[in-house]
Amino acid sequence: MNWQIQQILRRRRTAETGAIPPGRGGALSVCLVYPNRYATAMSSLGFQTVYRLLNEQPGVVCERAFLPDRDELALYEKSGETLVSLESERPVNQFDVVAFSISFEPDFITIPRILRLARISELANERDETAPLIIAGGAALFINPEPAAAFFDLIAIGEGEALVPALTTLLINQIGTPRPDLLQQAATLAGIYVPSQPPQQPVERISVPSDTPPAHSMILTEETEFGNMYLIETSRGCPRGCRFCAAGFVWQPFRQHPLDRLKAACLEGLTQRSTIGLVGAAVSDHRDIEPLCRFIVEQGGAPSLSSLRLDRLTPGLLELLVKSGHKTVSLAPEGGSQRMRDMVRKNLTAEQIINAAEMVARAGILNLKLYYIIGLPGESDDDLQELIDLTASVQRAVVEQARAHRRLGEITLSVNPFIPKPFTPLQWAPMCPLAQLKRKVTLLEKGLRPLANVRLKVEELQGCVLQALLSRGGRELTPLIQKMADGLNLRKAAKGCRLDPEQIVSQTLPLDAPLPWELIRATDRERLVAEYRAAMRAIGETV
Repeated sequence: MNWQIQQILRRRRTAETGAIPPGRGGALSVCLVYPNRYATAMSSLGFQTVYRLLNEQPGVVCERAFLPDRDELALYEKSGETLVSLESERPVNQFDVVAFSISFEPDFITIPRILRLARISELANERDETAPLIIAGGAALFINPEPAAAFFDLIAIGEGEALVPALTTLLINQIGTPRPDLLQQAATLAGIYVPSQPPQQPVERISVPSDTPPAHSMILTEETEFGNMYLIETSRGCPRGCRFCAAGFVWQPFRQHPLDRLKAACLEGLTQRSTIGLVGAAVSDHRDIEPLCRFIVEQGGAPSLSSLRLDRLTPGLLELLVKSGHKTVSLAPEGGSQRMRDMVRKNLTAEQIINAAEMVARAGILNLKLYYIIGLPGESDDDLQELIDLTASVQRAVVEQARAHRRLGEITLSVNPFIPKPFTPLQWAPMCPLAQLKRKVTLLEKGLRPLANVRLKVEELQGCVLQALLSRGGRELTPLIQKMADGLNLRKAAKGCRLDPEQIVSQTLPLDAPLPWELIRATDRERLVAEYRAAMRAIGETV
């Protein structure tokens, strides 16, 4: 094997703590693949949890593989080497099962690239019995597996803790069974979707009960975004039900881990890292978030929260964050105007947003990050002007408090285009056309330019079009994914497939139209329709 690739793999192994040494003699060998770079993969608590779950199953030996970094990929291409696992440097195509963990739709693009590097045929219908069984799971596939379904023999629809034991037991018991028969057996399991066998009824998304232990970091390494943290899941799902967000509709019911279990996990984590990263879609909605943060501080650690709910801020919680060394707090108003916030059911007023920013600055945290969505259905220039005016009011409140601290911080507006997501009330709504989004960004840039210490950060718009396309498309997108895996950009790949991405993502879907993702049974459709109609009424439209 190429010695430079070996050096990279050995460096990573040496930098890790908590990894399971590669086993020998397991009845079932699994290579767990994250379709992105190593640093991104090892920042994923879901990926680490599935790695742990697989290795806990009797008879299963699980190793890991990743999309090679740019320099590493060049070495693979130059040497002609086959993609290997991190642990034992075993060729990925020699495992019994190759299991992809996919969190984000844009990572669909790297699936064919990884299969090619592993010398495995991309499409399931092109593989024979000698190829590994190619399976997948993860958040992106909970929502809409269809654009990538043709790459996989089977897809797990649901949460790993509930699916891994039954699936691995079946695979071990069916070793040697012809693949068609194996897949037929797998399709009888709850939460398992076999793309080559259209289900007679929708596949049930499987969730774990509320008493499931909290997920936590298993492998620690400095080569990740959160290298200085030990991550602990506080809750799963979200109780808010914002109409654009899958977390409040897909991961149901909302489950909070009890305080005593979280404290025990924190004590374990603090033996390895001084910062505890609290993870969840609604971290600050946990009923005991302040007592938990206080416990961490009392133990000599520092809690880190990715984002705080505006109406859950308290002086006590902010005091704990200051003691922990927090320099920035992230808040998510989402809608820039009251009309837009009402439409997405954010349940926040401008006064609450300004007061929250003032409270944060008064506590001594002078860097503020505000998340906004633009391009929501019905958004007008007046709504954008209201966003600009709101930002100016926030800036004045923060500057007033900053004077007492004799230093100024920075307000960052993180602006993302609205992307219609399956299984949300706004799944039928259109994405704002790219030209209009660009105009909206220009308007914001002009309006915010006079505000000192305010920075605008906008998500890359073309990438958002791709994400929307992969979110709401079907198997007609498989050839496009393959072309983009060849290195073509979205425009050229779409032209080769005779697709118009903007036309697809910017159309309003009829309420009675069949949707690709409805092969999954999840949220009550009638509830989604009712919420969609309520959203449209908020902007003066009738559906």
